[in-house]
Formats: sequence, C-alpha cells, structure tokens
Amino acid sequence: MYRFLLTPRWWGINLFVALAIPVCLSMGTWQLSRFEARVDSHQQQEKAAERAADATPEPLADLLPLTTETVGRTAEATGRYDTGRPLLVPDRRVDGERGFYVLTLLRTDSGPALPVVRGWLPGDADPAKVPAPPGGEVTVAGVLQVSETEGSAGVNPAGGLPEGQLGMISAAALVNVVPYDVRDAWITVQRPEAPLRPVPPVAAAGTGLDLQAFQNLGYTAEWFAFVGFVLFMWFRLFRRDAELARDAALGLPPEDPTGRRTPENAPATGGPASGEPREVGDPGEGVTPEPREAPEDAAGRTRSPSGAA
Repeated sequence: MYRFLLTPRWWGINLFVALAIPVCLSMGTWQLSRFEARVDSHQQQEKAAERAADATPEPLADLLPLTTETVGRTAEATGRYDTGRPLLVPDRRVDGERGFYVLTLLRTDSGPALPVVRGWLPGDADPAKVPAPPGGEVTVAGVLQVSETEGSAGVNPAGGLPEGQLGMISAAALVNVVPYDVRDAWITVQRPEAPLRPVPPVAAAGTGLDLQAFQNLGYTAEWFAFVGFVLFMWFRLFRRDAELARDAALGLPPEDPTGRRTPENAPATGGPASGEPREVGDPGEGVTPEPREAPEDAAGRTRSPSGAA
C-alpha cells in the first residue's frame, strides 16, 4: 500500500524534508546562541558597571584596540588636561534627570588625546558651574567606552550648538574642534570631584539586551516553527496518498474535491448495478420512448385523442 513512496515525486518530497529539517534546526540553534551570547555579555557588563568604581585600572594601551571584551573595563592613562578647550555635552540624562556632561581632553605623551568625561551636572549646560580640571600631569582612571554614533541615546547629530558644546562624543565630532588627533574611544570617571556626579557606563552597540537581541530570539522561534510546518505538511501529503492507495486497492473510485465519488465511476441508479429490476418496455435513462399509434374507428379511420372523446 505504501509503494507510492518509491515514486519520483515522493523521492523529491523526502529529499526536501531530509535537507530542510537539519538546515532549520541549525539556523535556529545559531540564532539562539547569538541571543545567549547577548545575555552573557549583558550580565558581564552589569557586573563590570557595579564594580567599576573599585575595579583595578589597566593601562590604556593594553585595552586598545577596542573589542567587546575590553569595552566596559577600567582604563588608566597619564597626561595633561587641555584646560584651554573645555567642552560640554548638553541634554544628557542620568537617573532620568536632565543635565550635561563635562568633557575634557587628556593630552598623553604618546598617541592621540583621550576624551575624558569627568562627570555630569544637572540643568542647562553652563561653563560657570563646572569646576576647573586639575593642572599639571595627572593619572586618570575611568571606564572605557566606544565612540558614540548618531543612533546612540542622547546624541544630537543636528549640530548648531554654541561654541564649547558638543553633540556627540567621537573622534569624528572632535576633529573640527581641536587641532590634534583624538582617540576613537573615551572614558568616564567613576570617582569625580564634587560637585560632579559619575556618568554610568553604557553597553556597546550589539552587545547588550537591545532590540537586535530580541530579534535573534524571534528568529529562533521562526526557524523551529518551520521544522514543525515541514513535518506537518509531509504527514498531510503522506496520509492523503495512503488513503488514495488504500481506496485503489479496494477497487473504490477516487473522490472529487467535495468528497463525492466521480460520476464516471459511480454506479447508475435504477439499473442492474443498483439491484432494481426494470420492466420490459420501460425505457431506460436517456432513451426517448417511441410514440404509440392512435386507435381506428369502425370505418377504419384514425381517431385523434380529442375525437375519441
């Protein structure tokens, strides 16, 4: 009854199923691993942020270039603050309160200058509120961060800010502000001088539990759902062809889409196949009966039915 499985059509169906299921499972597992990696990265960054103030700083050169593993670690650099070019980053929120970042560039003995967010102050960006940076050579420690982009939270890419203010912390934004090279990374000090408040570190794009991470989880569900759909369609086709093969083995005619037997194979009603006898002289279906002759009168003339009355 299952010899239909040996037909070329079913060879193609089974080959497709045999290839589709492993592919869908592997893609779903890969998407799930990406989501789990995001979860692990998010947990590591939360732990690093909690102990950032007490973390042992590492030399900045050892943490560059930036990777997903080095972002969020505490870096240390030695140099002199550029006190002649203080910068403010307006419209930044800390704990839901609006304020501004205090940004100062640290000129190191080797390599480009390092942007340092010394802290945050509430209210509008006002240079009069900002304490002066320390003079002379200093050693600064802070959490290493990647450069901001136009999609980063709080960024103002439109420009048009007053002199001394910056909408985005990045080397591309600073290239027209200072006459020297700037590193494409920055640090946020976690133990600032009063009245500055520390700026919490943020997760790098593509490493935390953002929308992209939950898209990976959604893709995982879709790939696993495809596996179930492939199995369902294979079973449905198999059951249909098995029923057709069983009916053919029993000598039953095939059914039309409405579930009725096809007319060319269905037995005729009122005939020998139905078991009902047919009287002699009784015309069968589709046979036109011959007209009967009208009776004649005594004179030998044919009478019409009206005349007979």
